Amino acid sequence: MFHTQSDVVFVKGLKVEAVIGVFDWERAITQPLLIDIALETDISRASVSDDVNDALSYKDVCDDVSEWCKQIQAKLLEHLAGQISDRLFEKYDCQKITLSIAKPTAIVQADAVGVQITRYAPASTSEPATKEAAKEVNDTQADDA
Repeated sequence: MFHTQSDVVFVKGLKVEAVIGVFDWERAITQPLLIDIALETDISRASVSDDVNDALSYKDVCDDVSEWCKQIQAKLLEHLAGQISDRLFEKYDCQKITLSIAKPTAIVQADAVGVQITRYAPASTSEPATKEAAKEVNDTQADDA
């Protein structure tokens, strides 16, 4: 499923109904999204303690991602994926996120269409992990020099 050399907490096939799309008719309805998330994190403490308080809660991740999808109401899946990954890094202790979002009803001839992104934890927790945000930080630093 996920190929990595570190520990992963994952969610496969999270179903969310949300406003997504660029067309007026899409902005007036909700559409199903299928979301897969892999959070690379250290699970060694939970593996020894057997205590849920030492674990990254996949239920909390599911609840948060579902709520964020409904709040954001993105036009593009790319934007939604970037926003979700930024928020996951802000809230959860993880080093890398692989996230895919599929629209299973968007193209009749396809089972699903969508995007997959991989992001790494920003050096500072106050910096968003998206490329645009990184570019803005780099541009600002160049202007200051």
